[in-house]
Amino acid sequence: MKILCVCGLGQGTSLILRMNVDTVLRQMGIQADVDNTDVSSASSERPDLIITSNELSESLSGHSSKIVIVNNYFDLNEIRQALESQFN
Repeated sequence: MKILCVCGLGQGTSLILRMNVDTVLRQMGIQADVDNTDVSSASSERPDLIITSNELSESLSGHSSKIVIVNNYFDLNEIRQALESQFN
């Protein structure tokens, strides 16, 4: 499974989100290839899941990947709930 964490510029915030997604997936016992990028680059990639904010998800509307919305990239509980909704 390929997961892409997306923020506006693809550096700071998406890196934090990627690390937190890795942590939550590890706790859930799910293996995935998790990467981070900016919203412009994400439009040309084809991961299984794209995790991003509600605002940036609008820029990715029509993308073939499943979009998962997480508004607080630091909140492990919100990330867990968002991911659990995809795997249950």
